[in-house]
Amino acid sequence: MPVNIMTAKDITQRVFNKQELFILDVRNQNAFQDWKIEGQQFEHLNIPYFDLLDGVEEVLDQIPSNKEVLVVCAKEGSSIMVAEMLSDAGREVFYLQGGMKAWSEYLEPAQVGELKDGGAIYQFVRIGKGCLSYMVVSNGEAAIIDSTRMTEVYTTFADSLGARITNVFDTHLHADHISGGRMIAEKTNATYWLPPKDAKEVTFEYRPLEDGNSVTIGNTKIHIDALYSPGHTIGSTSFVVDEKYLLSGDILFIDSIGRPDLAGLAEDWVGDLRETLYTRYRELSEELIVLPAHFMILEELNDDGSVAKKLGTLFAENHGLNIADEEEFRNMVTGNLPPQPNAYQEIRETNMGKITPDGEQQREMEIGPNRCAVR
Repeated sequence: MPVNIMTAKDITQRVFNKQELFILDVRNQNAFQDWKIEGQQFEHLNIPYFDLLDGVEEVLDQIPSNKEVLVVCAKEGSSIMVAEMLSDAGREVFYLQGGMKAWSEYLEPAQVGELKDGGAIYQFVRIGKGCLSYMVVSNGEAAIIDSTRMTEVYTTFADSLGARITNVFDTHLHADHISGGRMIAEKTNATYWLPPKDAKEVTFEYRPLEDGNSVTIGNTKIHIDALYSPGHTIGSTSFVVDEKYLLSGDILFIDSIGRPDLAGLAEDWVGDLRETLYTRYRELSEELIVLPAHFMILEELNDDGSVAKKLGTLFAENHGLNIADEEEFRNMVTGNLPPQPNAYQEIRETNMGKITPDGEQQREMEIGPNRCAVR
């Protein structure tokens, strides 16, 4: 039987379409338990590669013959060898091209809305990490918000739309992934914006992003209005785009809220987080469509794979927005923190420009799940 290839894009479509897939993950147990490919109709079997060196005969009865079977490892090589053994045993199988590293880096772009006077807003779903980034396009100009380090995806996509990137924003200094914002700005001669309260230690030039800043994209007067919204970081800044979309960064997610501890200041910042969520956001229109910078669970994805919901709906359904007692809120946030992201301190230093790891080091620093939320 032939050994087939499945790409990260192929798997993403299966996640979006809620299709079945059986995954044989041959990484070690700790790596599998920490982070795996998730889908609502996915089944998993974790058997480390070294346990299969003598053959796959003893595990064949654990692998279904009536479902698509995908073999997964960290980089690809081990999954090819196991897939070949399964093929020799008469099974039709796939392996993940590029392994979990490819899964971590894949971005799926999709239009999530139109703008009043022409143009559109696009969401880039980094399905393997739960990261979300955005491109606002109007009349031949584009702005990028919270980009990943896979910069070519954005520049190529803008080119395909015939748009010139003029502005690049980060809603805050990221600690869970390496930002590509500064690199995109350098490549395209765009203006790079960063909240100054998060940028006190950066080593590069940037345009200060402050409350009340309004940036026009294109000739159609599409405004990106900055809203100071601390809590995840002291400088966290949201955007209201076209009076219709709220880009909430890592402050508010669909099913959870942002964690306040990634600079070691949870007790200090939890009050800012509550002020943003319970006062600043309450002053906004409930008709705004929330577009966060992350998702935590697959249930946050809409049927088309996008991550978006009206602010009024979140006020009604998101537990983190419905804790009346301030002390209870404080205890929930500071006492319910998930493990911190892998290499988060090194990622922060990279985003400050203090260290310059090479491409392979950057991949290793980012390996692992999204851990930006409190739920």
